[in-house]
Amino acid sequence: MSNNTIYSINGPVVTIKDTKDFSMMEMVYVGEKRLIGEVISITDALTTIQVYEGTTGLKPGEPVYTTGSPMCATLGPGILSNIFDGIERPLKQLEKRTGAFIGEGINEGALDTERLWDVKVTVKVGDKLRGGQIYGTTQETSLIEHRFLVPPDLAGQVVDCAPDGKYKLNDCIVKLKDERGNIHQLTLCQRWPIRIPRPVDNRLPINMPLITGQRVIDTLFPIAKGGTAAVPGGFGTGKTMTQHQLAKWCDAQVIVYIGCGERGNEMTQVLEEFSELIDPKSGKALTDRTVLIANTSNMPVAAREASIYTGITLAEYYRDMGYHVAIMADSTSRWAEALREISGRLEEMPAEEGFPAYLPSRLSEFYERAGYMETFSGKEGSVSIIGAVSPQGSDFSEPVTQNTKRFVRCFWALDKSLAYARHYPAINWTSSYSEYIDDLSKWYRDNIDPAYMKKRQELSGILQEESKLMEIVKLIGSDVLPDDQKLTIETARVIRVGFLQQNAYHKDDTYVPLQKQLLMMNVILHLYEKSKELISGGTALADVLGTGLFEKVSKMKYDIPNDKPELFDEYMADIDKQLGNLH
Repeated sequence: MSNNTIYSINGPVVTIKDTKDFSMMEMVYVGEKRLIGEVISITDALTTIQVYEGTTGLKPGEPVYTTGSPMCATLGPGILSNIFDGIERPLKQLEKRTGAFIGEGINEGALDTERLWDVKVTVKVGDKLRGGQIYGTTQETSLIEHRFLVPPDLAGQVVDCAPDGKYKLNDCIVKLKDERGNIHQLTLCQRWPIRIPRPVDNRLPINMPLITGQRVIDTLFPIAKGGTAAVPGGFGTGKTMTQHQLAKWCDAQVIVYIGCGERGNEMTQVLEEFSELIDPKSGKALTDRTVLIANTSNMPVAAREASIYTGITLAEYYRDMGYHVAIMADSTSRWAEALREISGRLEEMPAEEGFPAYLPSRLSEFYERAGYMETFSGKEGSVSIIGAVSPQGSDFSEPVTQNTKRFVRCFWALDKSLAYARHYPAINWTSSYSEYIDDLSKWYRDNIDPAYMKKRQELSGILQEESKLMEIVKLIGSDVLPDDQKLTIETARVIRVGFLQQNAYHKDDTYVPLQKQLLMMNVILHLYEKSKELISGGTALADVLGTGLFEKVSKMKYDIPNDKPELFDEYMADIDKQLGNLH
């Protein structure tokens, strides 16, 4: 029985009067239905709780139960290829119990405790272990080996080991004796507070790109492994589509996709698509290395706020095993709206556009959990965060976009006019940027080509020049421009259509290796330089365009398969031959 009872209810916010039984950030059970909640404010008179489930039907006077522990995520095998809600309840199991709509107070365990896992114990009696070290493994999916880690706050000597074999989630496989002589049982799972970052041995410098196969990203605005990126864009500009492409093709080993406050039909599309997709690198199901957190816009608003932390905690767990993890958060604007709603119900002083004053610090807490780390087990792992932002009316000056900009180093601004012109990914090359260029330039030089960054700079320069020229064209038309400036505009069109625009449904264009991206740049720049020489020598631009080379180069992304780079030499030779005939 509980002596603490509900005093008032305001949507997801519940208060209790005159109690000293609760601690800050403690997880609690609210009401007869035992709804999951978390303590968010304590004063001498009132304790305030945010409830992560629907509070319909809740009444004052119902009991509130303490748990003594913070809001935690259960970490163990079975996370991958699963679908959770914002507080890590498995949606497939909930559907079996309650049907299509989740009932209140259903406390389903995150992971299947009855499933047997084939465990290989990797330590022996007498071994000394510290937090974060590996004591056993199991094959979680066909693609990912699950490594069991000593909880970060535990260390000691192994006094007992189970033999290799099949075990359930809560079976003890290693006993650890700490320096005080206490015995700790290590099972196949552990729990970790979602709002506290998991500790690491060392934060390493970021100097390796997260390769996505999307040319506008890899070449113009690259993101590093362990980096952060924002994808802001209005309705219909392709935020979700861009994140789908990155989830499918980026070279992270584990993908955590958080659907935070998105429309139900959009999340359904994600779930259906991901379950059918084949991982292009391994030929196995993509879900074998993906975990989905689905928190649609009609689910309780407080759980939307928690879903971001649940997702990042799962990502950090796999990072600690030595994997490179990418998080797709779609969308942080909906998460910020949940903060605003709860803040309003708490009657806190609003800041800009009604968002709480602590919005920037909450955003920074989230994005700061990204990074390239050395784990306690001596391995290297990373968490890269790609957060979609949905500014109302594509207004990038609104608070969520502006504050996100402060904490990310990569900004892929989606453009409504590009999206409506069917130019995808609709990333605007003039308003986007990446601050990782200098960090990654050595990797590009050493692993792809010494001239890669120079070519990238030339390509970017042509696009910037076109942007200036188009201002003149808008005012007085293109006829007044000299041929060399018209050539810049024509070349920029080839870059836009033939390089930056990408077709997700074309087998060779959906993913483009960096080597092919370099060769495409070479051909475009070679055509530009040769044409420039001819025009400076007096040849008319109309004659250069009459060769049809510009059209041909625009289509090379389709005409040259990814596995036949030698065909680019033929393009180079054809350019030399046809333009040579104009001398």
